Amino acid sequence: MTSERTTASLPKARTGIDGFDDVTFGGLPAGRPSLVCGSAGCGKTLFATTFLVNGATLFDEPGVFMSFEERAEDLAANVASLGYDLNGLVETGKIAVDHVKVERSEIEETGEYDLEGLFIRLGYAVDTIKAKRVVLDTIETLFAGLSDAAVLRSELRRLFAWLKDRGLTAIITGERGEGQLTRQGLEEYVSDCVVLLDNRVEDQITTRRLRIVKYRGSAHGTNEYPFLIDEQGISVLPVTAADLSYDVSNEVVSTGVESLDAMFGPGGLFQGASVLISGSAGTGKTTISSHTIDAACTRGERCMSFVFEESGEQICRNARSVGLDLHRHVDTGLLRFEAARPSLYGLEMHLARMHRDIEQFRPSVVVIDPISALRGPEVELQATLLRMVDMLKARGITAVFTSLRTDGAFGQSGDLGLSSLMDVWIKLQDIEANGERSRTLYVIKARGMSHSNQVREFQMSSAGLKLVDAYIGPAGVLTGTARIVQEAQEEAAALRRRQDSERRKRDVVRRRLSIERQIAELRASLETAEEEETLLLDEDVARETLLSSERTDIARRRSAAE
Repeated sequence: MTSERTTASLPKARTGIDGFDDVTFGGLPAGRPSLVCGSAGCGKTLFATTFLVNGATLFDEPGVFMSFEERAEDLAANVASLGYDLNGLVETGKIAVDHVKVERSEIEETGEYDLEGLFIRLGYAVDTIKAKRVVLDTIETLFAGLSDAAVLRSELRRLFAWLKDRGLTAIITGERGEGQLTRQGLEEYVSDCVVLLDNRVEDQITTRRLRIVKYRGSAHGTNEYPFLIDEQGISVLPVTAADLSYDVSNEVVSTGVESLDAMFGPGGLFQGASVLISGSAGTGKTTISSHTIDAACTRGERCMSFVFEESGEQICRNARSVGLDLHRHVDTGLLRFEAARPSLYGLEMHLARMHRDIEQFRPSVVVIDPISALRGPEVELQATLLRMVDMLKARGITAVFTSLRTDGAFGQSGDLGLSSLMDVWIKLQDIEANGERSRTLYVIKARGMSHSNQVREFQMSSAGLKLVDAYIGPAGVLTGTARIVQEAQEEAAALRRRQDSERRKRDVVRRRLSIERQIAELRASLETAEEEETLLLDEDVARETLLSSERTDIARRRSAAE
């Protein structure tokens, strides 16, 4: 809580340098001098110039650049590579540039040595444009002829006190000394803020780093931060937060492949998820990521693809073979490719470049293809990947990472903790059988959602991507023509079983009809016999009746004769 109150109470001047104001929690101390030191070529002058130009153009704070080494025309030419029109700002009165030539032979080391002439010259420039910011580049040149530490310390204190009394936010650049921050080793003690720039070469790759050595009266980041200098200026990559406090979304987005979406319970991926697609060469990693890009751009979302092995034009051309037109998204400004060889920058410089580009473009989907192309010490790789994932998650960006692996998976020596950071892991694998190669796909994990655990055959054609069920049975997992042959055999066997069943049904019907005919014949014979028996009985009755009648008649006649 104490540091928060201190930070809030200390006035700060924003530099406008991407990431640096985050590291310093607001910028440099306003109305106080800051020291920017480092070895030759680390970017001190460009850093100071950016601070001055941004102050004049972004924050309405005019500035004075007093150079003791470079002439005004040389300085303007150098910073023009960053897109700064220094001459134009000078003409409009927003910046004043003064080159002070210091001759060592004219400096007399006496107790009476002072900087009154410099103060008068600097004060005139400040008053002329009502400057709020000042840059002195470099201080070694100003005090190059002094060897008396007491005089040097006294004049340094006077210079810093003069700047404070005028309420000027100042940057003073200094050369790196041996065993200390500056050559004299005194500036860092009288400065309110000390920024150390470093330019390291490791494995023939240059990486620039920045560290806030000191910041009086304010909390600040204490780590080393990579920073990038290119045609877009200076950008610093702050270390991402370690508290994992980013928000999550329940919105479901499509992968661009309908049959792949069906493998996930919600019918797609959660927005902001980190997705890893691993597989050997030629299994379709880039093709799946291209479908994800196409689906997002079709929804009207911005997408950015960082590619390390192919150019954006090549990816667009290859995507046409599966029915995708990524060029239309590039033309509408929804899709942006950033292509660079892995060896072009160090790991942290790649991360700084990505951070800067993402902050400017604000994409909803980011593809990094392939992450396995990055090279460096294992510890640095792990740290870079962790910061990369955290950076994307903190912004709610759906991230798709592709990784090249010989078997489509990670070995113990190649995991680098990436698989555990991923929310979704899709594995692609080749299966060789019967003289052909088939692609298969399955989902290893999908956090927070149900998902299919089945192996699917992965097919690519001009009509797009399609996942079909692989054959899984006593013969094992079959794909390609082996699956087609097995399915044909099973269909033929099923047809034979159906035909046998139908034949047995027909036999039963025939037997039933035969038996029914026999029953009908027996029933008819029985009825005939019954009818014959009835006739015979009737005849017997008739005879008995006739005999009885005759006996009665005879008896009557006998009685009459007597």
